[in-house]
Amino acid sequence: MRAAMRAAALLLAGLAAAAALSPANRLRGLLSDPNRKILSMPCCYDGLTAKLVARAGFPLTFMTGFGVSAARGFPDTGLVSYAEMEASARDITAALRPYGIPCIGDGDTGYGNAINVKRTVQGYAATGLAAIMIEDQVAPKRCGHTKGKSVTNREEAFSRVQAACDARDELVAQGANDILILARTDARGPLGLDEAIERCQKFREIGADITFLEAPQTVEEMRRYCTEVTGPKLANMLEQGKTPILSPAELADVGFSIAAYPLTLLSAAIKAQENALALLKATYDDPDTPTPSVDDLGLQTFENVQDVVGFPKYWDEEERYRIS
Repeated sequence: MRAAMRAAALLLAGLAAAAALSPANRLRGLLSDPNRKILSMPCCYDGLTAKLVARAGFPLTFMTGFGVSAARGFPDTGLVSYAEMEASARDITAALRPYGIPCIGDGDTGYGNAINVKRTVQGYAATGLAAIMIEDQVAPKRCGHTKGKSVTNREEAFSRVQAACDARDELVAQGANDILILARTDARGPLGLDEAIERCQKFREIGADITFLEAPQTVEEMRRYCTEVTGPKLANMLEQGKTPILSPAELADVGFSIAAYPLTLLSAAIKAQENALALLKATYDDPDTPTPSVDDLGLQTFENVQDVVGFPKYWDEEERYRIS
């Protein structure tokens, strides 16, 4: 009996320790850290880009639906399914596990009605994501800085966030994986700033942990949002988008808690690969063109590529379990 009680106590202690170190609690800790004025968050779209963000020393990352869609050869127009996003989340959280940094997942519109939203929150939490973003666009949704987007009415927008918060609370009550709710509105474009701010205020009343007002168009609009809405707020620093690009220090001064860089890695990868392909194509088109060097192509060393993808760790483990 005593042995069983001791085992149960150890199990409970282990569960408590795991909960304290959960991705959601790590994100809570970052948001409440008085020594951090703002969190810079480059966005990833697969296990490799997630690793690169962690190795660069950033405190967190975000699985971007735009990037996941692009990696599958699609625009961000609602063509990628919940199952595909969940699979990407598992790849990303597995890649981040050795580094211990949390990741927020793009949940789009929740992939259906309020019941679908709850299932999406539950599924994302099970992958080990620290938070999920739910937005108020009409399905099929699209990138917030592209044309043609529209938003749902208030009732449906609030219902989605309520369902997401209910799912979060039910997970906590069940002792399952915790997750934070990031509620996003795209109402600024089609309905104006007042409506967007009022939606964010209601999201907070419902219980959203973080809010995100997409595509404010001036610093004054950004400041007004931060002044009139409580709690942590995310700024979307999309290069060449509709929102002014500010430095992390400037964003902190305005009142933001997180600075997201959604397309920096994807855009950099596209440009680098297009440049390399153009140089290779030149040698194909003209046999007299010399083969471009590693420096010409802007390549990493092969040694560094092996290190990034994880060969050294694999070799160490291979040696550890070698059968003589």
